[in-house]
Amino acid sequence: MKKETHRARKRFGQNFLQDQGLINRLVQLINPKPDDNVVEIGPGQGALTAPLLDTLNKLDAVEIDRDLVAMLTEKFANQPLTIHEADALKFDFNALITGQPIRVIGNLPYNISTPLIFHLLDYQTAIKDMHFMLQLEVVERLAAKSSTKAYGRISVVCQYYCDIEQCFLVPPTAFNPQPKVMSAIVKLTPRPFKITVQNDDLFIRLVKACFAQRRKTLKNNLKSILNREQMQQLDCDLSLRPEALTVEMYVKLTNTIDDLLDSESPLRKWI
Repeated sequence: MKKETHRARKRFGQNFLQDQGLINRLVQLINPKPDDNVVEIGPGQGALTAPLLDTLNKLDAVEIDRDLVAMLTEKFANQPLTIHEADALKFDFNALITGQPIRVIGNLPYNISTPLIFHLLDYQTAIKDMHFMLQLEVVERLAAKSSTKAYGRISVVCQYYCDIEQCFLVPPTAFNPQPKVMSAIVKLTPRPFKITVQNDDLFIRLVKACFAQRRKTLKNNLKSILNREQMQQLDCDLSLRPEALTVEMYVKLTNTIDDLLDSESPLRKWI
């Protein structure tokens, strides 16, 4: 099956990487070693898959498009590529954990990038690093500092679990078809935060609740899950808007609330 027989499908958010110079730069950045446990999400037509296989002893790929699965199976028939026909948002990455940490790589569709990153964070203790090609706006949100417009739920959660590094920009001309926005390469490296959150589920849900209406104060966003007495016990200025709190402050707030809640609290049932 020839490459040109497959047209990019909007429902899968497909924009195929075609700039060979940029592909070489990305492979150099990733710097794969033969024994690395690499997983490529959305290999598309194999533009990045091919140079990865030049180095790796094996490569796993997760692809939802059955036509692309067939194309890749034929194209790399004699190479150590295992293709998992699946939705990456639902894929159990535990199946690929072999005792060696996973290195995740992907040109992620813009429409699923945020939920997919949250899904992968469920496996962050088994992941060495993640290199993604994302919409520039998403990369800026990942790396945003508190008290800025881009700072939000994904900033807080991802910065708690990972170091974030924006690597380089990718113009629309690098893809076929060309998207209408700039993209960028970002590296996420899981690591322990300086303060440990006591309850990860509570942390993630609390941050989501705080940013539910980002123009409202923390007090307004939290009043549905905390009563007045509990709010008074928090060592936090609840008149602030959610973007004013640093990641460290969200961790401390989570731990304080975790200590306050009894078994009958609505938030206990919520988590």
